[in-house]
Amino acid sequence: MATVEERIKAVTAQILKIAPDQVRPECSFTVDLGASSVQSVELVAAFEEEFDIEMEEDAALSVETVGKAVEYIAGVCKEQGMDVEL
Repeated sequence: MATVEERIKAVTAQILKIAPDQVRPECSFTVDLGASSVQSVELVAAFEEEFDIEMEEDAALSVETVGKAVEYIAGVCKEQGMDVEL
């Protein structure tokens, strides 16, 4: 099974229509990867679907970098009883 980081990179690349190797932990979704506000909402929905979780939208949208998204989503998965690999 893919790690949380690998899955986040794949979903981000698909939604933003960029190459997966452009998605790095230090990248900001908006500044570095060019996500619009609409795409940010799409990313949250796609992450929820990918991981079969529910996130608090405002908290999820406040996550600025790919690395922080990995930490945040891994934490939500653990809270909701899912065993995931970073």
